[in-house]
Amino acid sequence: MNSEKDFSPLTPNIVRALNDKLYEKRKVAALEIEKLVREFVAQNNSTQIRHVIQILASEFALSQHPHSRKGGLIGLAACSIALGKDSGLYLKELIEPVLTCFNDSDSRLRYYACEALYNIVKVARGAVLPHFNLLFDGLSKLAADPDPNVKSGSELLDRLLKDIVTESNKFDLVAFVPLLRERIYSNNQYARQFIISWIHVLESVPDINLLDYLPEILDGLFQILGDNSKEIRRMCEVVLGEFLKEIKKTPSSVKFAEMANVLVIHCQAADEAKLTNDLIQLTAMTWMREFIQLAGRVVLPYSSGILTAVLPCLSYDDRKKNTKEAASACNHSLMKLVTPEDDEDEEEEGSGSTGSLSKEEGQPLAEADSTDMLNASQESVGFSNISFFTPASADRPQVTLDLDGIVQVLDRHLHDSSTGMMTRIAVLKWLYHLYIKTPRKMFRHTDSLFPMLLKTLSDESDEVILKDLEVLAEIASSPAGQTDQTSSCDSTDHRLELKVPDGVKLGQQHSSRAVDSSPSTPSMNSYFYKFMINLLKHFSLERKLLDIRGAFIIRQLCLLLHAENIFHSMADILLKEEDLKFSSTMVQTLNTILLTSAELFQLRNQLKDLHTQESCALFCCLYRSWCHNPVATVSLCFLTQNYKHAYDLIQKFGDLEVTVDFLMEIDKLVQLIESPIFTYLRLQLLDVENNPYLIKALYGLLMLLPQSQAFQLLSHRLQCVPNPELMRTVDESKYMDSKQQIVTKRASYTQIDYNELLQHFDHVQSKHLEVRHQRSGRTSDQSDRKLM
Repeated sequence: MNSEKDFSPLTPNIVRALNDKLYEKRKVAALEIEKLVREFVAQNNSTQIRHVIQILASEFALSQHPHSRKGGLIGLAACSIALGKDSGLYLKELIEPVLTCFNDSDSRLRYYACEALYNIVKVARGAVLPHFNLLFDGLSKLAADPDPNVKSGSELLDRLLKDIVTESNKFDLVAFVPLLRERIYSNNQYARQFIISWIHVLESVPDINLLDYLPEILDGLFQILGDNSKEIRRMCEVVLGEFLKEIKKTPSSVKFAEMANVLVIHCQAADEAKLTNDLIQLTAMTWMREFIQLAGRVVLPYSSGILTAVLPCLSYDDRKKNTKEAASACNHSLMKLVTPEDDEDEEEEGSGSTGSLSKEEGQPLAEADSTDMLNASQESVGFSNISFFTPASADRPQVTLDLDGIVQVLDRHLHDSSTGMMTRIAVLKWLYHLYIKTPRKMFRHTDSLFPMLLKTLSDESDEVILKDLEVLAEIASSPAGQTDQTSSCDSTDHRLELKVPDGVKLGQQHSSRAVDSSPSTPSMNSYFYKFMINLLKHFSLERKLLDIRGAFIIRQLCLLLHAENIFHSMADILLKEEDLKFSSTMVQTLNTILLTSAELFQLRNQLKDLHTQESCALFCCLYRSWCHNPVATVSLCFLTQNYKHAYDLIQKFGDLEVTVDFLMEIDKLVQLIESPIFTYLRLQLLDVENNPYLIKALYGLLMLLPQSQAFQLLSHRLQCVPNPELMRTVDESKYMDSKQQIVTKRASYTQIDYNELLQHFDHVQSKHLEVRHQRSGRTSDQSDRKLM
């Protein structure tokens, strides 16, 4: 340093001592400076005070010589001590050169800078708050300093500054938040620890409302929650816990909507291999659960994003039990927010939802061709790893359900083969709930959802299939489906008059039903027949599904919808089926269900007596399709007590090709005759005189059977038929009058042309015979070619 330069009012001795390498000499110089400045303060000579500070800053603290810089730092501290309460007037000049030394490469000098700033702040106290951002910025850098002495010094200064902020009511939070938002994304552990400690302090000060600015730092807090340091994670958990407590206390002042996207992002596990992500996901899911419960319908515009995050978590195993439970609570609470008022038309038709999960998802779902529903179901839809949506109308005060976005999320999860069972069940529960609460809007998406719902019937889980059938049944029976928009899906060539229970009219609205309730005899809409056609087509293409789950699916449909409608429509469709082998197999399946399932008890009773025109019409409809399977046709005649017609059919069996499968079907029929279903038939064997064709029909079956266990069973039964003479009673005339009245009553309703039914049976069997001959011909040609 130039010794000839004028440093007045600093004396040459002071200047020399400030430049000395020994700390003790620099300290003596500092005491002299303190004495000098006190004199200027007493004289109220601010010009000389500023001049002294300016010399210490520019000529010493910012000097190129390290010992000069050290002297400048201790000199500036001495000035501050001498100024006392007046130091606030000169803080900018005092602080800035010291903060510059925080960046010095010499660790000792950085330590002296901490010491000097500590003394300056200790004297100024609350007066330093206008310069808080500068101090915070400098301290955040020293928090990560590699030198332990520097770090220790910065911690002392940090505690002092926290005390000042805590006891003051003049802290400028608005000016500080942008700096906090920037620094919170630091990856350095010590910097993160410094940041999180300051957030904890500010959050605990009653006069500082950091909650208003939580949306700006929440993402950063979740980033810190994923730190590798257990201590930092613990500190962050405490801070987030305190914020959540405050949110619960004052929910009306919380900006839920501004934080929803942050939670959606962190609820999704981007890297499952990293254990810290489990903590982030669990914490975010816990916050999401509280947000949904506290904010209510405010979160509806974000529902598609929430579901994207929540649904996969429902299939977690016990290793993530807490996250799964939180996700389940989120899902349940969100579902309850959807109400019938969400089905009301918006002012601008077609304006759609208030947001979308991604750029493409704001567009309406593509509608599949109704003539190629099954092929469309084979298309796959990919998943995006991270997904959230931004409301397109965030400025609107009215909360609108993001139905398009929700449906797209649900559809994607159904298409994704990796989706867990519990997630698929939740998706189907959502679809059912939406069809119950918002049927009109949901039917705009039905053509897109329908193929995948049909494909889901092949799922491995029975519970998934049950929920899927509930959705399909709701689609088929909802009055909202009977509109011009869906009428195009009706097949004009396959019109069917469906059974509608008394007091229920097409177009009549449902009453609300619980998710697990089964509707009884609902009215059918335009999608019902479409459903039946595609279900049978699905069975035709997937015979394994028919063999394994066919009976289960049909029985459940009979519970969810009117059993008569199911059988009537399927019989009508099978009548036009070109694949005769499939028709025969399907009739056999339906017949077994009709005769054995408890769900069909009412329908069996309806068919047993044929007392009404409706039951006669149903019998004729079933009969025409049942003709694809001769043994099933006979069993239908047994069920409806058409014993003479059954006998006439059995007489025709001699002209049919008797195969092993044919004999096995007769064997099963004999077993059924011995079952509780046909108890009334066995009791009618006691009335030999009035049921001769029943006995003849049973003997006909006996003659068809080879010497087998079924033959012995039926033979023993027929041996039990009593002698007619022994069964006569004293009141025979009265009995005969009563019997005649029953027969007359049945005949008055039974306007059935049995000759025409026999002709139809012959026609169907001739078609089957023709097909078998064609197959055998093709087989012979193939054999001949192999021999050649």
